[in-house]
Amino acid sequence: MSIFLGIDAGGSKTICVAGDETSVLATQVTEGSNVIRWGEAKARSQLQEAMRRTCARAKVNLSEVRRVCVGMAGVARPTIASVVKGIVAEIYSGEIEVVGDMVIALEAAFGKDPGVIVIAGTGSIAYGRNKHGHTARAGGWGFAVSDEGSGHWVGRAAVSAVMRAQDEDEASPTGLALKILEGWQLTTLEELVRAANRSPAADFSSLFPHVLAAAEAGDGIARSVLTQAGAELAGLAKIVIGRCFEDALSIPVAMSGGVFRNSALVRNVFYNSLKSQYPQVTIGTNVVEPVRGALERARRSS
Repeated sequence: MSIFLGIDAGGSKTICVAGDETSVLATQVTEGSNVIRWGEAKARSQLQEAMRRTCARAKVNLSEVRRVCVGMAGVARPTIASVVKGIVAEIYSGEIEVVGDMVIALEAAFGKDPGVIVIAGTGSIAYGRNKHGHTARAGGWGFAVSDEGSGHWVGRAAVSAVMRAQDEDEASPTGLALKILEGWQLTTLEELVRAANRSPAADFSSLFPHVLAAAEAGDGIARSVLTQAGAELAGLAKIVIGRCFEDALSIPVAMSGGVFRNSALVRNVFYNSLKSQYPQVTIGTNVVEPVRGALERARRSS
């Protein structure tokens, strides 16, 4: 029996799965390990902890693992990919593959078949491959300039919307404002402004659950932010479809990430916006778990 590890090294959490040729043996979750977001030291700590804990739970040694596949945003930059590979190689001497998070998500959704995957987690990206093997991507260029519709984008847009509402009406803070203050453990909007503009940058993605709670309670500003997030994510998918699938009779699309998983409003807006322009799109109802794609890549290239 051969043992394989698949790792989804995200910005908010790291998921590691151990499996043999056909079965999943163990899964473990640690904190985020994206090198660009957290730096090399934390990435090392969380990646290596995830690998060790997963092997311990599967009752195997790392030396028994045949191959490891790590998916992480940002590894298209060779220097980042080299750092990630080096971190894994410190505790594992076997074969290591490091690919983008969109690659393992596409694998999890469609295997080797054509399709478009849209990821909306801490960051966001759309990535697709057509029947000829041609690929295209949109978004995913980092929090400062891109990642539309992501958890970080939602948090930042919500703070901006709250302050605009305050400019327009200096009455009591909105329900969304109160949720955001609660999320960052603040008491006034003045404190919120300071927190939002601090350096290093604030963790806007941590506000996503609070925006979601405000929307579910009926807050109009929160619902508007999530509606725009769904439209932005559909926009990314449309770019990829236009570049790879314009003349296709059928276009499979899948969703991945916590924003899609937790917000029915985002999913509905995404679905309706995409179908309105591309009626031939088929959108999977299940939110894809990219780590399964990492495990499949580890198995397939063994």
